[in-house]
Amino acid sequence: MKTLAVILPAAGKSTRFGDRSVKKQFALLDGRPVWVHSAERFVGREDVRQIVLVVAPEDEEYFREKFGSTAALLGVEVVVGGAERCHSVEQALKKIRRDVDLVCIHDAARPCLASTWIDKVIEVAGEKGAAILAVPVTQTIKRVSSDGKIETTVPRTGLWEAQTPQVFRLDWILDAYARRGNFIPTDDAQVLEQAGYPVYVVPGSPLNIKIATRDDLRLAEQILPLLRRPVTGPGHPFAEDQFWR
Repeated sequence: MKTLAVILPAAGKSTRFGDRSVKKQFALLDGRPVWVHSAERFVGREDVRQIVLVVAPEDEEYFREKFGSTAALLGVEVVVGGAERCHSVEQALKKIRRDVDLVCIHDAARPCLASTWIDKVIEVAGEKGAAILAVPVTQTIKRVSSDGKIETTVPRTGLWEAQTPQVFRLDWILDAYARRGNFIPTDDAQVLEQAGYPVYVVPGSPLNIKIATRDDLRLAEQILPLLRRPVTGPGHPFAEDQFWR
């Protein structure tokens, strides 16, 4: 069994959420903060040795005052991040144990995660060194100019939308981030790609949504009850053969 440390980036600015009183990662979902739902997907797993949550500098005092006891109860370490996601992950990597095999990075604002998906992406990463959940692009994609005019329709063959978890060999991600330089990636897999490491896609689910707006939060409220249902067969929305074909 491969062992892993989990990093939960929660340092985003939450600019699209539309609520100045609370950021999306701290908003209540089914009575609990969004980040708690994400963390709980990894708490108690036999293969998890460490969970690190990254918060923005401006949120540190608020988080420790409001959620510090919850984080301690869950065994979640809290680290202060930086201006960009990659800076936050770098801060977390400094705290990661060096005796684990894999590092699993999962958006704290992505709470609708089934254990089946976690198991599969960890399995592939353990075999190949690096893997991410992703879904194929199914909608028509347009490239649009700054004034709103369509420039071209982008062929969607071979296009996938990246999700998390993204799981990497410890030595690979440490080396890739050490060589990042001034490059600002949009996700962690891109850092590995830039360093020349192969990263593999594991088919995920459109239900593995990332909270960005209030509408996403309402959608997540509808998805969460499905996660609690036992997986009994191919008709279940989280059954393995539903998404891993």
